[in-house]
Amino acid sequence: MILTVTPNTALDITYRVRSLRPHASHRVSEVVERPGGKGLNVARVLAALGHQVTVTGFAGGGTGRAIQERLTATPGVVDALVPVAGASRRTVAVVDESTGDTTQLNEPGPLITPSEWSAFQEVYADLLVSASAVALCGSLPPGVPVGAYAGLVRTARAAGVPVLLDTGGEALRRGVAARPDLIKPNADELAELTGSHEPLRATQDARRRGARSVVASLGAEGLLAVTPEGRWRAAPPARVPGNPTGAGDSAVAGLLSGLVENLPWPDRLARATALSAATVLAPVAGEFDRTAYEELLGRVSVTAEATAA
Repeated sequence: MILTVTPNTALDITYRVRSLRPHASHRVSEVVERPGGKGLNVARVLAALGHQVTVTGFAGGGTGRAIQERLTATPGVVDALVPVAGASRRTVAVVDESTGDTTQLNEPGPLITPSEWSAFQEVYADLLVSASAVALCGSLPPGVPVGAYAGLVRTARAAGVPVLLDTGGEALRRGVAARPDLIKPNADELAELTGSHEPLRATQDARRRGARSVVASLGAEGLLAVTPEGRWRAAPPARVPGNPTGAGDSAVAGLLSGLVENLPWPDRLARATALSAATVLAPVAGEFDRTAYEELLGRVSVTAEATAA
């Protein structure tokens, strides 16, 4: 079983409009609702790849119930979300059909009390007993300590469970110091962590700060991986137009599935890159175009760097 942790779960709402214009009224052509938050997106992609996944985090209020109702309808995903008094958040993505661009609005999430945080930590420790790997994903809701991910990384390491961390800001800075097996920042998160905008230098610096391996997501340029086994760059055969929301989460699913299947790094990176690109072609986060994925998988370029990590 793969475990994904999403402290700040959400109900993702996607609106499609013909053309998004400031200060104007818009007629929505389509509305799609899905359980969201980075870890839930990762879980749905993992389940589509054939893995058994358990999701945990927080769920509360009417929005939380809607998230859980939709999770129960997802084959291969087990709901272990912890109930809280506050209402879970919503995220709204507005897709401009004329340009393909997406505007994202993210609510902050419910206030988590100390007792709710303690209850979650107990659930998390129990779930690790049967986990083959764990992904810690996304933002932290109000009330959760900023160093929460560092503690969760240490708990996973003590249990002997490989841990992937995918977050940003101070939560990433503190989490890296706990020595996760893998982090997957995007270019902005990596620059904020290290102070460097040069991807290779920044990725190497992130390893020195504690991460065993670093896979940086560089948007249309693909992935840069720096690991104890070597360095690689992976890129799709061409730029893929569409909605990029959730593409990074699909990359995490590719990396995590490759880890538990003991794939070599080039194969993990090819899978992650192909999934990410195929997600851009899907209508909502947490889904991917399977035909495109299978076609792209054999065309992803994975190049080893000359100098060892």
